[in-house]
Amino acid sequence: MGYLTFSELGGAAAAKASVAAEVVPQADPVPTETNLSALEWSVVAIARGERLSSLKQPGRIALAMGTLFGARSRMPLADPRLEALRRLSVLAWHRGDALPKSEIVRFLKAGFSTHQFETLLTSIGRGRLAGTRTRAA
Repeated sequence: MGYLTFSELGGAAAAKASVAAEVVPQADPVPTETNLSALEWSVVAIARGERLSSLKQPGRIALAMGTLFGARSRMPLADPRLEALRRLSVLAWHRGDALPKSEIVRFLKAGFSTHQFETLLTSIGRGRLAGTRTRAA
């Protein structure tokens, strides 16, 4: 068994410094900016129940009918970043990986990363697969 005298290293202060140097917090393997937030995941969940028609701007007749009968058409989200996420999510829920390039570009220009894009498609793909399994049963 070996012994170390701390007096050679500068006393107790050196001992504390050496212990503190050994305990270094480790970074997450995936940076947090590449993950979707809870709010963003809730937008993805809401998009699951929306129709493809929610992506279109309502015309004058649709607005008039909505005013007349009290029906409201789907309004885009106020945050352009969340709206880009909603649009891509609606398309992914309905079409899977067959997404228009323009929507992918809109998603990336809104500030999302390619890692977030892949995470989103993987999650929605699993949800689509789970949905088809429960419908078949």
